[in-house]
Amino acid sequence: MQRLQNPLCLKKVLFFAAAVCGSYCCNPRVADGVRRSDTRKDIEMLTDKGRIVLRLSDKTPGHRNNFLRLVKTHFYDSILFHRVIKGFVVQTGDQRTKPVALQNSDKPPYTIPAEFDPELFHKRGALNAARTGEETNPLQASSGTQFTMIQGKLFTDSLLDVTEKRVTRMNAYKLVLQDPANAWMLDKLKAYAAAKQPDSAKLIRDQIDTLTVRKMNAIPAYHFSAERRRIYKTIGGAPHLDGNYTVFGEVVSGMDVVDSIASVKTQQDRPVQDVRIIQARLIRRK
Repeated sequence: MQRLQNPLCLKKVLFFAAAVCGSYCCNPRVADGVRRSDTRKDIEMLTDKGRIVLRLSDKTPGHRNNFLRLVKTHFYDSILFHRVIKGFVVQTGDQRTKPVALQNSDKPPYTIPAEFDPELFHKRGALNAARTGEETNPLQASSGTQFTMIQGKLFTDSLLDVTEKRVTRMNAYKLVLQDPANAWMLDKLKAYAAAKQPDSAKLIRDQIDTLTVRKMNAIPAYHFSAERRRIYKTIGGAPHLDGNYTVFGEVVSGMDVVDSIASVKTQQDRPVQDVRIIQARLIRRK
């Protein structure tokens, strides 16, 4: 084997090797397609209505890493905001809304286990993972790609009192459906849906409602903290979603753009004129 005779050449080789090693050792992979340095960056989304900057939470690593990977692979480029409800949310991430040439039919919809953190809630600007309903998704797993940005609205104390009862009921309902002893009910609902037997399905739902009321009386009532009440009264949000949908980040710049998207004319919650994410990319966090 021939030796490197030139000391300068040897130094260059060693320097290059050290640089490569350092880049992988100091910037390890934290998930498929995601490195540690990615988790310290924000996401810039350029839309037809303007620029939005998102920041992901480290308290929801599964959702964070999945979202970073999607951005790095340009999944959100050219995708539509397909569901818009003024005073509530703007939703995007459905692959079927991309131009046909950019759709990946080999990548079926998938879910991510829910990641609920008591410090993350549905204030104005929160990022929320979309999901299917509890009857087919009792563990409240998130859509792998679809998410919403909360526009929300302001709440009064009296409205928050009502919302607390609504969240308590939702928590009880969730516990009923997650109880293995009630799994047969979900199986029945699925079978009745396939057989198009709504009357039979209603009988099962009536039983679930009865169990939900009993469970409500057996669990602690849900209450918003004084600070969270202040935020919902002064900044706004969608408090009825708390604890039942995963919040995994927030809008740090561009809420005026979110408001603009939320104000477009819609038909059955779908914008009449398409609003797209032109490009999404990672940017340096300021």
